[in-house]
Amino acid sequence: MRHKSKLPGPPPNGTPASPSASERLVRDIRRVTRKQYSAEDKIRIVLDGLRGEVTIAELCRREGIAESLYYSWSKEFLEA
Repeated sequence: MRHKSKLPGPPPNGTPASPSASERLVRDIRRVTRKQYSAEDKIRIVLDGLRGEVTIAELCRREGIAESLYYSWSKEFLEA
């Protein structure tokens, strides 16, 4: 007895078949829903990191940002 594949078949007529169309849609949604941080938020987060009360990893998890983003903000802040 053969197992049926769990992969979906071809899309029905009228639906976009191109992966680039769906990738574009996901990219557009992410762009619109991306959080914008004010200068005050960035400074507050960087200063919290410089205080050293919590690890940078913990701070970034709490704020919902990537560590690389924190470090780029930190570099900008220290160069200003």
